[in-house]
Formats: sequence, structure tokens, C-alpha cells
Amino acid sequence: MGHQRLADMASAAGAQVRLHPIDLGRVFPVSGGLQLKDRAVQRQAYRLVELARFRDHLKLPLNLQPAYFPVVSTLPAKLIVAVQKTEGETAALKVAGALMSAVWAQERNIADPETLGEILRECGSSPDCLSQATSDEVQKLYDAHTDEAIEIGIFGAPTYVLDGEMFWGQDRLMFLEHALAKR
Repeated sequence: MGHQRLADMASAAGAQVRLHPIDLGRVFPVSGGLQLKDRAVQRQAYRLVELARFRDHLKLPLNLQPAYFPVVSTLPAKLIVAVQKTEGETAALKVAGALMSAVWAQERNIADPETLGEILRECGSSPDCLSQATSDEVQKLYDAHTDEAIEIGIFGAPTYVLDGEMFWGQDRLMFLEHALAKR
């Protein structure tokens, strides 16, 4: 829900978004985070209430319980790294947005390599990025992003970092926008 708002506010502020996809499976155990399925029933229920509120407030298409969620996100995350490495930050941001839309609005399975190939084509990115996503080089970058996230105290996603200050969750974007305006 925050992807396009983040892109728009960065553009308005003359800032560049640098994506750092991370492995939450490594982050959660060291930060006290829990996968959705492991959270208390009350928290799971309230999450749906909040998602509906934000969906309605932002007037965004959003399935509250997408068919392919939770998703095994390793390959899609590494795909973003591969696109970033070969085509740059702007292309990676476009692919990242398309991946989120695929899950939350379009009921598409982004764990499926065929779907990922379709998304790359739709975004105008090279299908070669998909094979690069499984390379050792991309794995090293993905691991480095995760190590850095753990080191600086990131505990969930999305987390935005500006000049060392963290803003966790799309619902904190207004605070990030204020921080960008102060720069």
C-alpha cells in the first residue's frame, strides 16, 4: 500500500529510493518478530481490520486475504536484487511495485517462476534477470542486505531508512515525508 506513495514522495523531494530486499526469515528470529501464522488470533484479526481501513482510505485495490499469501518470497526478493544490479534502481522499483500488486491486487503467485517472467515482461525488464536471481552474486547481495538490516535493527517490512533514521510500516510514510522535507 505504500509503494507508489513512497515513489511519489521521493520524486517530489528529489530523493532516490534504494531497495534492499531482505530475508525476514533471518530477521524475525533475532528481532522478536513472528510470521503471521504464529501471531495471536486477535492480532491476525485486527490486521485485517487495519488493512481494510487503509485500503478504503487510500482507495487502492487490495485483497485482504490474497490467494497466494503468505508467499515464499526468496526468489521474488532476489529478482528485485537482480533487476537492480543489471537495470538499475528505477527498474527495480517498478518490478517491486508490480510484484506487490501481483500478490495483493491481482491474485498472482509470485513464487512461481513463470509468473515472475510475465511480470518482468510487463515491466519491460529482461527475462534474463530471472536466471540471474539464482546466481551466487545475487545471493551474496541479498545476504549482505539482510546482514545490514539485522545490524541496524530492522525488525519488519517495509522499513524505510533515511539518514540512519528508521520508519517502519507504510502507515509511517507521513513521518518519512516530513523528514524528507527537512533535508
